[in-house]
Amino acid sequence: MLRTMIAAGALFILTTVASASPKMNRQWVMVVDRWGNPEYSTLNLSIRQDTVSGDWDGDPVAGTTAGKALHFSVTDKRGAKYRFEARLEKGRMSGTADYPDNNFPDRRQAFAFSARLVPERPTAQPRVIDYVPQSFANSFSAERDPVLTIWSGDIVRTSTIDSGGIDANGVTRALFGNPQTGPFFVAGARQGDTLAIHIRKLTPNRDWAESLDTIVPRILGAGLSAKASDLGRPVRWRLDRESGFATIEEPEGRLKDYRVPLRPMLGGVGLASGFASPPLSTGDTGRAGGNMDFPEVVAGNTVFLPVQQPGALLYLGDAHALQGDGETSQYALETSMDVEFSVEIIKGSAIMMPRVESPDAIMALGQAGSLDEAARAATTGLIQWLQQDYGLSLSDAAKVLGSAVRYSIPNLAGRSVGVAARIDKALLPTR
Repeated sequence: MLRTMIAAGALFILTTVASASPKMNRQWVMVVDRWGNPEYSTLNLSIRQDTVSGDWDGDPVAGTTAGKALHFSVTDKRGAKYRFEARLEKGRMSGTADYPDNNFPDRRQAFAFSARLVPERPTAQPRVIDYVPQSFANSFSAERDPVLTIWSGDIVRTSTIDSGGIDANGVTRALFGNPQTGPFFVAGARQGDTLAIHIRKLTPNRDWAESLDTIVPRILGAGLSAKASDLGRPVRWRLDRESGFATIEEPEGRLKDYRVPLRPMLGGVGLASGFASPPLSTGDTGRAGGNMDFPEVVAGNTVFLPVQQPGALLYLGDAHALQGDGETSQYALETSMDVEFSVEIIKGSAIMMPRVESPDAIMALGQAGSLDEAARAATTGLIQWLQQDYGLSLSDAAKVLGSAVRYSIPNLAGRSVGVAARIDKALLPTR
């Protein structure tokens, strides 16, 4: 359940609900203050004369209204009852929520709550929206106000800054640590859905990038660790965006002719953490994505993430002009990027971990404290995908994995490590 709403500029102006209006059918994002912990939820509310109906995160709502006052109740799937007393005031709602006590069945708890309207969709057709970031986030938080409200099918053109907080003009705009653009509130997305993020275009917007001449310690043998202690110097790269190659700006010795082809990617794609989970740092990865550093998050591919809050709250950032598997130098070719993406809500289909699909392959990502655990998570995620979308039994999946699975290591540089398991789609039955 998630934190509020709306967009920048004109989208930040909430629609006014006249108190005397006998009819209303709108969606709200509610926030209940549970002992200082904001709990977000989606309320679809229909008012007809003096009758209130709708649903609260899928559970039916019933109640009455008198002028600006609302009285409604909800019985969830487990039989627990919730009651709400509220007032409507110019597109906002506030009041008291009466909850069951989680510890004592015969007791109740009262909490303050508020709610804001989700803007109505401006047009029936998907839009192309240009968004210029004004600020950046260092966590995948549900408590940060959305920068923009978008709908399924909308195309967004925006930009990211590099992992050190530097923009396309060489100006520091944010704190280091993979600052993200967002969050984008995806109207209609709620917990239990999956958000598909279609990466349409990724274009470096400056002619340089930075990395390090280091090697992450976890992959070095004892004999090399001492020798590598002198590493860690910055390396500046020249990005030839016209030819599509990167070269070292001040090459030495044997690397004077070294050049590598650009393959722009997003290291960070993530959704806000769920209720009672602390906001994920932009240096970490969780169930709903984050700092995945997976080189397959490129233009033409789709990232699938499980929604944990109303509106999903999508963040993007940590762009790389190029990265080898594992990001073994701690920093890849870190740069700023122009990004074009669109979103799609897959209703009522919750996945367990991030997925990426290319035109040729399906890939499940596992992130954990060890490679064994990450490989286990990635394999489990891929098997679930084969079962859900391709109708394979566990025995079928075992045959496919044994003959065709391929593993890669996206991330070795973070506090946890990542493993990706993939299958070529040409080998699979029709979805």
